[in-house]
Amino acid sequence: MHLLNRNTRQWQEIDSAHHLHPFTDHQLLEKTGSRVITSAKGSYIKDSENNEILDMMAGLWCVNIGYGRNELAEVAKEQMELLPYYNTFFKTATTPAIELGRILSEITPKGIEHFFYGSSGSESNDTLVRLVRRYWDILGKKNKKTFITRTYAYHGSTMASASLGGMEAMHSQGDLPLPGFVHVMPPYHYKFGKELTEDEFTVLAVKEIENKILELGQDNIAAFMGEPIQGAGGVIVPPPNYWSLVQDLCKKYDILLCVDEVICGFGRTGEWFGSQHFKIDPDIITFAKGITSGYLPLSGIGIGKRVSETFINKGGEFYHGYTYSGHPVACAVAIENIRIIKDEGMIENVKKNTAPYLQKRMREFENHPLVGEVRGQGLLAGVELVKNKEKKELFDPPGKVGNICRDHCMNNNLIMRAVRDGMMCSPPLSVTKDDIDECIVRLKKSLDLTLSDVKRLGL
Repeated sequence: MHLLNRNTRQWQEIDSAHHLHPFTDHQLLEKTGSRVITSAKGSYIKDSENNEILDMMAGLWCVNIGYGRNELAEVAKEQMELLPYYNTFFKTATTPAIELGRILSEITPKGIEHFFYGSSGSESNDTLVRLVRRYWDILGKKNKKTFITRTYAYHGSTMASASLGGMEAMHSQGDLPLPGFVHVMPPYHYKFGKELTEDEFTVLAVKEIENKILELGQDNIAAFMGEPIQGAGGVIVPPPNYWSLVQDLCKKYDILLCVDEVICGFGRTGEWFGSQHFKIDPDIITFAKGITSGYLPLSGIGIGKRVSETFINKGGEFYHGYTYSGHPVACAVAIENIRIIKDEGMIENVKKNTAPYLQKRMREFENHPLVGEVRGQGLLAGVELVKNKEKKELFDPPGKVGNICRDHCMNNNLIMRAVRDGMMCSPPLSVTKDDIDECIVRLKKSLDLTLSDVKRLGL
């Protein structure tokens, strides 16, 4: 393409002049310029300086089948030539959207059989809020509006989905959360349960949810919502019994159980969905990212019978939807993406091969003087950086050390994500053991450099 004839500096100048980036301090960006990504293959991306960078974040937790799969490009081309677009409003449908629903009903958690499509996880979580509140309205329980979610949860960036989430920095901008959203302690044992056994902490974390229900009144609570594993919150893996007890609470108090599968969905935990790994029976799930491996924007809500039958039999018209709901090209790509995951046995390979290897190799860092804990499940892992290992003392204020380590990783051509002072990874399902070994080498170098900086700066 002729556009690629520009050099890096030219691209950076145009980017600076015309592009506002998500989750970016633009004053800092002005000083450094963007890293311009030009191509990708497998687990590696390449920048405009021809550096090969090991992407252990699969983009934004999403490129599940890896980069460079021409099958998805071919399917997109074929669908564009046949039917590039039509909407699903007003009693119409397209064949890819219909077929995708059938396929999803076979792999999603038991009882999830109807699907509503969007273009991003934020969009679908925003839709979930309207759907849940409308459900209770149909049943005449109009006070059931409030959502209970968790601190450090990430459910998106729209006004409603950011309110669902528990990110204080996001809440500080835009007068969030909106009314009707409350947050409780996450199942983050390392930070909040230091003196407790895992079982004791599980009881404490679940009791906090119940206390919030009793405080607000069960007739005012619409749903509890959570990610099976909190991804952007720091790969917070709940204790084994946590989700079973949460599910019992929701049944006890007649509250919908909603599960955000945007990160955990489509194989990341070693099952199709995180709900299946933790044996959760959700009323509603949301998904995005891995459904197309990020090749095209697509998201959705999977709706269980309890809710879908109420909408179909009693709800009348639901005044909600998007121009691109069920976009035929995105749905066609999703169908091919799911086929590849199935036919190539990717999830089985994750469960039996690459995930155990990643978890084993990452846990080698528990001996590093800067690392307090390594945690993870499937192809999700988090390395917690701490001020004092013996006391489990975190850095205060959080974030500076994590960003130092992230920058060292980038300089060593490794992409991992800094969350507070932890380093997160979420590689493609197609990641190889050689990729993992290379990640360990580069992360070790980055951690050692970070430790030197921590000592030098007196942190």
